[in-house]
Amino acid sequence: MEENTAILIADLSGYTALTETHGPSSAADMIDKFLDIVNASLVGGSILHQCIGDEVLIVSSSPDHLLSTASMLIQNCSKENHFLQVHGGLHYGKVLKRNNHYFGSPINLASRIAGKANKGSFWCSYHLINQLANPAEFTFASQGKHSFKNVTEEIDVFELIVENAGPFHIDPVCRMLIHKKENATAHPHEENILFCSPDCLDIYIKQKEV
Repeated sequence: MEENTAILIADLSGYTALTETHGPSSAADMIDKFLDIVNASLVGGSILHQCIGDEVLIVSSSPDHLLSTASMLIQNCSKENHFLQVHGGLHYGKVLKRNNHYFGSPINLASRIAGKANKGSFWCSYHLINQLANPAEFTFASQGKHSFKNVTEEIDVFELIVENAGPFHIDPVCRMLIHKKENATAHPHEENILFCSPDCLDIYIKQKEV
C-alpha cells in the first residue's frame, strides 16, 4: 500500500575530496561521526531509514518534523570542527514500502533536488511546503522552477533558510570546516586561507605550481 511520506536525502559536500586527501580510514571515521550527528538531529517521527556511503535517507509522516530535522542537521554539521558541510533535498508524495525498502518517483525526485542544492543547504519542493501544518515556523527562499529527468512539468523549488554555526573557514583541499583558527595551518603568503593540516597546505601549494 502506498502512503504519503516526507522524504529527505542528504550527503556530505566534499566527501570525495576528503577521501582522496586523507584516505579511507578518515573517510570511514567521517561517516561514523555523520551518523551520530544524523541520529542526534532527528525530530519527532523522523526516521533514519538508510545510509549508503555518505548519503542518508530520512523519512517521516510529518513534513514539519522532517524540515525541523533538516534544520537541525545543517546546524549540527556546521558547528563541528574538521567536519564537512551537508546538503540535500526534500520532497513529499506517495511511496511504497516493501521489505523495508521504499519505492516510487518521490524518492527519485528528492534525490535529484538534493543534487542541485548548494553545499550547506537543503532545497525542497513546493509539494512538501504545501503539506506543512505550520509553514510560518520556517523560512524559505525561492530557487525558481527546475526541470528534472522524467518529470513532465517544471517544479518550484525553495531553499530552507537556516542559521549556520559560523563563521568558519573551509580547507580548499579536503573541504573540511575549520572553526578553530588557532589550531589550523595558515597559508604562508595568502591571507584567510587555512588548512586542517600541513599535508593539505603542501597539496595546495603543489597544485598551484602545476
